[in-house]
Amino acid sequence: MGDFNLMLAVVAVVVPVLVILASVYLLVNYQHPDDANQAYLPKAVVVLGLSIAALSILMLPADVANRQACIHAIYSGACDLTLPMKPLWLFIYVADALLVFFVIPFAMFYYEGDLDKTVGERMKSALKWVLCSVLVCGLVLLIFYGLLGKVDFTVRHLSSSVTNFPSTWPEFTSTKPCLDQTAYECAASTAEASSETTWTMRTTLPMYIVALATIAGSVLFTIFGGVGIACLPLSLIFSYIRRPKAVITRSQYIKEATELGKKARELKKATDALHREEKSGSKDKKWRKNVKAVEKELFLLEEDVKALEEMYPQGDQQAETAWALTVLGYMAKLVLGILGLIVSVAWVAHIFIYLLVNPPLFPFLNEFFIELDDFWGLLGTAAFAFFCFYLLLAVTAGAMMLGLKLVFITIHPMKWGGTLMNSFLFNVALILLSSISVIQFCATAFGYYAQATAAQEIFGHTLQSLRGIRYLYKYNVFQWLFVLLAIFTFVYYAATGWKRQKPSARFQLSE
Repeated sequence: MGDFNLMLAVVAVVVPVLVILASVYLLVNYQHPDDANQAYLPKAVVVLGLSIAALSILMLPADVANRQACIHAIYSGACDLTLPMKPLWLFIYVADALLVFFVIPFAMFYYEGDLDKTVGERMKSALKWVLCSVLVCGLVLLIFYGLLGKVDFTVRHLSSSVTNFPSTWPEFTSTKPCLDQTAYECAASTAEASSETTWTMRTTLPMYIVALATIAGSVLFTIFGGVGIACLPLSLIFSYIRRPKAVITRSQYIKEATELGKKARELKKATDALHREEKSGSKDKKWRKNVKAVEKELFLLEEDVKALEEMYPQGDQQAETAWALTVLGYMAKLVLGILGLIVSVAWVAHIFIYLLVNPPLFPFLNEFFIELDDFWGLLGTAAFAFFCFYLLLAVTAGAMMLGLKLVFITIHPMKWGGTLMNSFLFNVALILLSSISVIQFCATAFGYYAQATAAQEIFGHTLQSLRGIRYLYKYNVFQWLFVLLAIFTFVYYAATGWKRQKPSARFQLSE
């Protein structure tokens, strides 16, 4: 056990360093060229947010490994030598909530501030907005905590008779393990229903912050995750179906490029008109609708430009190599899409088999992870972490798809070498807020595998007994909505997603 604990401590030190390096790598490669060598404050927030999100997901497998480090120990104090998971959970999720509701909004206000102002003026303006948010959120939090910050545990009073401690045990056999036994049951097990009562206690403020953040994240996770778990693999498969089949001629390239240039000029004209309307103060509902329409048209135009560049690679010597890499890229998308579809189906099936049916029909993925652990310890942990990370990817994909379909959701695409910091910050906030719910969802969905962990104590007992929200978990509201949205999205996207969207150029400009 000592060697296992030492290895666990080493992993706890090495993994955060690797996560931070991976976050820096993503930032460097995804950032827009316009943000190079500037916007250091938003970049620091992005790296911190991505690191916290990744570590929060990895902590659940670490929690399971932490439990296994002392589960077979022969002395009661063995678990004191492992990682203090409960304080670590509370630290991670309080930091998560602070980043989502305060630090990231401050960074976004600062980044989107007037460039004509000095750095101090931009920070002062951003701080004013954040302080207002802190005041409102703090008052609402304290009011809710004072009124509803309690947990109601349903308990049953159990009792039994006693007897003198014997020198031998003739009264107890395999068929009679208890005193006052009736029909092979102990007296305490036959307590009447009237012996049930509710035990109420006040939860701690950090625990309550985690609970409210989990509820807020559960709403986003249910909507975006339910949509994304279906459209993520299908979008990869349909991308292969819509792939360019062959290289076009130069004349075809010139013709298509001319059309795209015409659409780009129309978008430029529409954008200038929107700027004039904004300066005149007419930012009404129609103006916001037009801004959203222009954003969508611009995104589709960029996709068409990318497709045209793929169909006509530039350069005499590198053209064949570029086309070969394009073909291999689409083949990789097909393979990843098929694998993703298998994972999505496994997720939905597991939710139905293990969570929605009471009692569960079969442990399913829980048993799969246990079998992998028996084969080699790290396999079960790695598979467990992969399924949790997949839900985060599904949330991001769902937010992107709904952003293209619904007017009131802003598009914040993540592009390799073309992501502005405000889009980066938005997606990091979405990932952070959803990661809380992903952990709670995984702790519940894999309750058999993750039993007796600190995460189970926080998310499986306290959260589900919290006054005011316990019924959302008692009746599996989020799980039912998640499955229904996944099924509806799969049917809808399978019927329409294989078609390439074309810019419509429909605006309602006042000029």
